[in-house]
Amino acid sequence: MGLVHIVFGQSSVPVLNEAVAMDEKMSGELLCFEDDLSVGPLFILDTKEGRAGRKQFWMQLAGVALPAITAAETETPAAPVTPADEAPEDADRFQALKAQLKENPDLEVWIWAGQNARDVCGYYWLVSQLYDFAGRIHIIYLNNLPFLNEKGAVFYPTHLHQILPKEFLKAKKLARAISLAEYELDGDEWHRLMNENAGIRLLEGGKKIKGEPTLFYDKELLAQSGKEFVKAWRVVQQVTGKLKYPVMDQFLGWRLKELIREGKLESKGELKTIRDFEVKLPGENTPAENTENPHTV
Repeated sequence: MGLVHIVFGQSSVPVLNEAVAMDEKMSGELLCFEDDLSVGPLFILDTKEGRAGRKQFWMQLAGVALPAITAAETETPAAPVTPADEAPEDADRFQALKAQLKENPDLEVWIWAGQNARDVCGYYWLVSQLYDFAGRIHIIYLNNLPFLNEKGAVFYPTHLHQILPKEFLKAKKLARAISLAEYELDGDEWHRLMNENAGIRLLEGGKKIKGEPTLFYDKELLAQSGKEFVKAWRVVQQVTGKLKYPVMDQFLGWRLKELIREGKLESKGELKTIRDFEVKLPGENTPAENTENPHTV
């Protein structure tokens, strides 16, 4: 019997690779899907047009200048420019997985998911397309489960990369085949998420995903900005530090750039990554004062 382990995002790869190496019964291929489906457009993602629109979204987040996207670029998408832009390649990875499952009737799939929106949305996306292989697709959802950390203390991880490799050997016992009812219900949930097409998706508990508008975190980003210039990465860090489920730094950095474009924030530096520019609330200081005040490090 062959085995394919699936994770969502590169941060989960090292720990699971190490865990697999510890137990020959877990030996198999590790497949990582790169796109973070908890943010950005999902509408008609099962079509070429939908995937092109999503690729454009990632290009917008990776933009080095404002405005990030022009009409001409929308008609003819350019090549991806950051690792996050590998999203469209997930479709190719999935087609290769289906081909493997068809060629090898004994092949099984284990989907590993932590208690976070990225993993749960990724699970919904996969399960909506794997009905033909029912009985061979397993889920290991580490939902509200206790694990031991490096000091031997109990904690409740939200992401796979927080778990020690040896702890995965216990978690493997939770692997179970996805039921026919789940294929139907969770497949319907994926189509709901696509049709809702929210800007971001938050995990409310269990596998319940709630959609929110793209500007959901704008208010908090503004609240963490002050009268003097502060590094954009620090503003993002202060926002994510308050969240139970962290949001991508790249997404919040893009929202800061949008707030700058809308005149709700002022900036200094190049609008590239969040380490390249600073922000402050508009109209609080004069240019002369700005040059006298030291930057926040």
